[in-house]
Amino acid sequence: MDSKPFTEPGTRPPAPVKIVIAGGFGVGKTTAVSSISEIKPLTTEAAITSMSADSTGHVPSKTTTTVALDFGCITIDEEVKLYLFGTPGQDRFGFMWQDLVHGALGALVIVDTRRMDDCYPAVDYFENAGLPFVVAVNMFDGSLGHNLEDVRWALAVSDDVPLITFDARQKLSVRDALLAVLHNTFKRARAQAGAGA
Repeated sequence: MDSKPFTEPGTRPPAPVKIVIAGGFGVGKTTAVSSISEIKPLTTEAAITSMSADSTGHVPSKTTTTVALDFGCITIDEEVKLYLFGTPGQDRFGFMWQDLVHGALGALVIVDTRRMDDCYPAVDYFENAGLPFVVAVNMFDGSLGHNLEDVRWALAVSDDVPLITFDARQKLSVRDALLAVLHNTFKRARAQAGAGA
């Protein structure tokens, strides 16, 4: 029996697109990947112990942390399938970012406005790498603690970086945030193509 996956004649599988989901410790990266992935997500969660270098800080209920990456995927339509790579949030795992980001079309930087300082490294990384990104404020309690323009000012991101709100626990909300990343990436590519013409 032929074990090849079935594909209708004249069709081809969706194009793979890599998206990175980044941010500080406990902002909702693993939750976002888990909420939307059409496969059982691969997570590399490890228990936080008193002997570890991790501090739960303002997230006292958090008992695990990502030590390598989170991985999931979602088919957008017949043409595009997103492969999602969640980065670890701790500085000590920063050496892994270059490998995780390699080949990505764009990034979603998740922000917890209660701990703005935690997302600066991710914003700085993508600005320096020149990778298009969207900043997404995670609505943990269902309300926005700060005006989005105040968040933009605090992060010192330019007006051409989209700043949105979303809920990492809700599949449709995560989908919309990922679509914002795709839209931003394609918009930037068109602008660069136009500038080079």
